[in-house]
Amino acid sequence: MTITTTAAPHLFWITSRAAGIASLVLASLAVSMGLVMSLKFMRRRGPDLTTLHEALSLATLVALAVHGLSLLGDHFLSPSLADVALPFAWSYKTFWTSIGIIGGWGLAVLGLSYYFRRRIGVQRWRKLHRLTALAWIFGIVHTLGEGTDAGQMWFLVMLGIVAVPAVALLLVRYLTEEAPRAARPRNDGGPQPRAETARNSPHGPSRPVPPPLLTRP
Repeated sequence: MTITTTAAPHLFWITSRAAGIASLVLASLAVSMGLVMSLKFMRRRGPDLTTLHEALSLATLVALAVHGLSLLGDHFLSPSLADVALPFAWSYKTFWTSIGIIGGWGLAVLGLSYYFRRRIGVQRWRKLHRLTALAWIFGIVHTLGEGTDAGQMWFLVMLGIVAVPAVALLLVRYLTEEAPRAARPRNDGGPQPRAETARNSPHGPSRPVPPPLLTRP
């Protein structure tokens, strides 16, 4: 007796599964690349990584679109467009699915906002773009909570390889931003001129001369 197997009945589900893994890897690499570019001690070293970061971000969005839309052809789950596009619309593992949808939309909106940064304002856009890391974390939570391969050793090793460096860079970014703020001296009363010592004073030994008083405007 010959046993034959075919992927045809599960083709859409397998496609979604592969695209989901690809999007997670690409998003992790894009986040790491963006953090490397933003760190102060890396800005003057190495080649310009903007093009690579942009390519990884766009590839992530394509993989996310395939991950969600390919499920529409799966006859076992049979989701609607609203189920794969709107949070809390699908009854299948609602919480984990919704976390993934929110993270996916977050990556899409924040990623595409790069092309509108001048209208948004560069400084405002940079602050907004930092939320990309949060959307990426939502994607990891979605994968670990709902992903078919979440319990497989090969998947956990792969996730560690791409996610741990990004988490480490996030910590470095946070610490490098907080350290200068903590070390910045507090100045509430304007400039503090240093007292000078009078020399050759006719009144005797030199005495410290107090700083000049601030004059009223």
